[in-house]
Amino acid sequence: MSFEHQTQFTLPDHIFSHPVRVYYQDTDTGGVVYHANYLNFMERARYEWLREMGFSVDTLIRSHKTVFMVRSLNIEYFKPALLDDLLHVTVQVTETGRSRITLFQQVLRDQVMLVSAIIHVVCVSMENLKPVSIPMPLRQKIKK
Repeated sequence: MSFEHQTQFTLPDHIFSHPVRVYYQDTDTGGVVYHANYLNFMERARYEWLREMGFSVDTLIRSHKTVFMVRSLNIEYFKPALLDDLLHVTVQVTETGRSRITLFQQVLRDQVMLVSAIIHVVCVSMENLKPVSIPMPLRQKIKK
């Protein structure tokens, strides 16, 4: 089975999905993904979600003098991911404010939810790390 075939995964258009392979470094001695590594998987998916919309983190910093910081998160673990699993990490915007975005993220294996999280991120100025409005070009992309 080719990698392309394995990554076929159907989600609604408004939900971004990023494939992540579980490597040995992601697991404990039993081959189970260490709980904190799911946060890394979700972070990678958020970076790729931004990149998909044309906004790398570097672009936000250089052009808009802003960056997103996690304000809070609530995570639930349902089933473990294992060494060599191919996971799909989703990003879905559930709410936006002037300077914040609420995201719902899932880690899925074969369309089975392993982990879910509600993550609140805040757009902050690079100068003083205080909340600022989400850059309009990004806000417009998020609203589509």
